[in-house]
Amino acid sequence: MKVTIVGAGNVGATAADVIASKEIAEDIVLLDIKEGFAEGKALDLMQTASTKGFNSVITGTTADYSLTKGSDVVVITSGIPRKPGMTREELIGINANIVKDVSKNILDYSPNTIIVMVSNPMDTMTYLALKSTGLDPKRVIGMGGALDSSRFKTYISLAIDKPQKNIDAMVIGGHGDTTMIPLHRFAKYNDDFLSSLLSPEKVNAVVQSTMVGGATLTKLLGTSAWYAPGSSIAYLVDSILNDKKQTIPCSVLLNGEYNHKDICIGVPCVIGKNGVEEIVELDLNDDEMAKFNSSVIAVKSMNSTLTDHT
Repeated sequence: MKVTIVGAGNVGATAADVIASKEIAEDIVLLDIKEGFAEGKALDLMQTASTKGFNSVITGTTADYSLTKGSDVVVITSGIPRKPGMTREELIGINANIVKDVSKNILDYSPNTIIVMVSNPMDTMTYLALKSTGLDPKRVIGMGGALDSSRFKTYISLAIDKPQKNIDAMVIGGHGDTTMIPLHRFAKYNDDFLSSLLSPEKVNAVVQSTMVGGATLTKLLGTSAWYAPGSSIAYLVDSILNDKKQTIPCSVLLNGEYNHKDICIGVPCVIGKNGVEEIVELDLNDDEMAKFNSSVIAVKSMNSTLTDHT
């Protein structure tokens, strides 16, 4: 199996590290436009193979797309990262041109690949990649929901003082501080619902912390986070390459699901070798559906700025 990661910055390099360490793919290509950057990251990562015990091969290249030929999955992380005080939406003007060009170049060498979008604003960039390439919607997947859900589980774990591995929780909606919807009503620790473990006030605190999870890290670090995003990428890629058919919240094109069409937004999906194998429709209550509808409006408003790029 072969995976290409476009963008060898913190997020892309961390994803390559996790994918190699877990031997999710045998062949990993890092691509970046900065001269020597991807080559250096790849060499550094390869020098961990003997101590970590993996056999995956990581190659770096400066914008030579021919080395990406035959990729089963291509992860697009390229674009500028967020700075403190910057919203994901503010990145759209710069990152749209990058994502469109990358998508075209990738498909020249890997026409059957599945694209995993990470660049922000992620829902809009997923929609752009889909519209500009004309790919089957099952083959274009935005990663944000997996990351937001991992953050949700972290805050639940801290609040109830229990390990994350036994927590089942997900975030749907847009991948934005005001558009994501942590589904606290469905959240569980083993068989116990979150509502039976925490007071409504503490549940709300967990939800609010989740929604600003990315912004919190950006403020602390001075740039976007990378360990959790990189690990979430690897988790999603693993479900594709190894046909695990795991249910993962992802930004995908809706065609009537949740009563919406022509939008990429986070919903639970069964992810396997064909990409999006199924969109799972949850039985949302009126409040959750109202929040989802509001999220759709916000994301569609952002998409409307893409006229010059699609």
